[in-house]
Amino acid sequence: MSAITVVVVVVLLGGAALGIYAWLAPRRTAAVRREREGAPLQATTDWTHEAGAEFGDLSESARCDLVFAVAALDDERSQHLLEHALNDPAEAVSLAAAHALAARGRQDRVDEHLAGHPGARADRIAQALALLDEKR
Repeated sequence: MSAITVVVVVVLLGGAALGIYAWLAPRRTAAVRREREGAPLQATTDWTHEAGAEFGDLSESARCDLVFAVAALDDERSQHLLEHALNDPAEAVSLAAAHALAARGRQDRVDEHLAGHPGARADRIAQALALLDEKR
């Protein structure tokens, strides 16, 4: 036998051995794959409730960022979060929420809130909203 024939036979036997192993090798079940890869991603629709629960723990600037991010959403849940933000102790957050609600066409809700909480703060927010409205 020539050396080339021996090499070809060895390669063929090696390929056959790999093919048999691949065919007979145990397969991972779907449960094992999920366990190994982690739990499947679960989407939740109550993110605004979770965000509302954590709202008070954020810094003032983070709460403003949250208000601006939520303002881009146009659904009922985000509107409730913006209305919740009207009562924020930081005037900047309240102003951002009032501006977002007014831009959504909910100026009536902002006016109700300011009328229900009269004082210097409500006056400053109303003046700032009037200035922002003039800039549009």
